[in-house]
Amino acid sequence: MAQNEFSVSSSVVVQAPPEAVFAVLADPRKHSVIDGSGTVQGEMSGPERLVLGSKFGMRMRRGVGYRITNTVVEYEENRLIAWRHMLPGRWRYELEPVGDSATKVTETYDFAAMLPKLVARTGVPKQNQRSIEATLQRLKDHVEGEQA
Repeated sequence: MAQNEFSVSSSVVVQAPPEAVFAVLADPRKHSVIDGSGTVQGEMSGPERLVLGSKFGMRMRRGVGYRITNTVVEYEENRLIAWRHMLPGRWRYELEPVGDSATKVTETYDFAAMLPKLVARTGVPKQNQRSIEATLQRLKDHVEGEQA
């Protein structure tokens, strides 16, 4: 677990090459499968594969159902993908090869662009930390299951 004043993150090593991990992250139809927060209910619109500038909508639920539109704001094939939605926070996944057949995946939620001190007082960062850890475990299980 890593945390600074305005972001939370965690990492996991997946026993699969970066290409296999990135294929899941760049496919918005898979996001509800790997989501550890329980809020992502499914894709509602967008491309089958994300690239820089892609917009994709998701059905969400946190108490009540709602929809968000995300925009991919960082992208490096098989290395990095990040998106923002209506709030100025950013979800970011960094992939780093480990040996010949594994990948270290770091997921970060950066809320520095919002009112960070206010956000920190809401408890959202701690909740997002737990969700990140659960998402990374689900990502690992999903990708390793596909590789088996």
